[in-house]
Amino acid sequence: MKKTLIAIATTGLLIVGSAQAELSSTVKVASDYTFNGVSQTDNGAALQASLDYAFDNDLYVGTWASNLDFGQADDTNIEWDFYVGKYWQLNEKVGLDAGIAYYTYHGDSASSTYKYAELYSKFGFNSDLGDSELNFWYAWDYFGEDAGHYIVMAAHTFEVSEGHNVRVSFDRSTSTDAAKWVWGNGDKSYNHYRVEYMTSVGGFDINLAAEDTNMDWDTADSRVVLSVSRTFSL
Repeated sequence: MKKTLIAIATTGLLIVGSAQAELSSTVKVASDYTFNGVSQTDNGAALQASLDYAFDNDLYVGTWASNLDFGQADDTNIEWDFYVGKYWQLNEKVGLDAGIAYYTYHGDSASSTYKYAELYSKFGFNSDLGDSELNFWYAWDYFGEDAGHYIVMAAHTFEVSEGHNVRVSFDRSTSTDAAKWVWGNGDKSYNHYRVEYMTSVGGFDINLAAEDTNMDWDTADSRVVLSVSRTFSL
């Protein structure tokens, strides 16, 4: 149970650094809020927003929020996260984005126990064939369960034509302590596959994705997710 927070917050920083200090906000509507193929809204729609400040030295800070629905047994309904990171252009083809995120949850008497911090690093590679990514996340107290948890993701984005891109990704989530946190039918790991089409129309970013996992969960089965977002410079 988590999200694509950093992908949203730092998309513009993964391949190129910020040219000058800028305050921005992104508002997004999605047919589902999935984290690595697992719905965080019980297969329902999501409204999400972020507020980000990028300094001229490629340091950035921000906050992000979304509605949630973990099912009838849990009244948690809001996720509110914070993050700070920095981008480095290592050479003309390779960039590194690294930082720390802090996830908080609200709405249920137990929601405050879910909070945790997570380190992340993202490598971006430019080539004539498109943009590749190799990304890592690590939490030492995942979802407040005192269990280590890490995610490894590989992705590649192809430009189909000007303004039209397709991104293919694979990621694997792993618990380091199966006695405290497991996925699916008691497995410490699971795989997630995603193919998405991305374009922009009239200032709105449109994303249509097909994704699946190897877990036998109703909230982690194959699905199509449509999202529309817009970023505002403040």
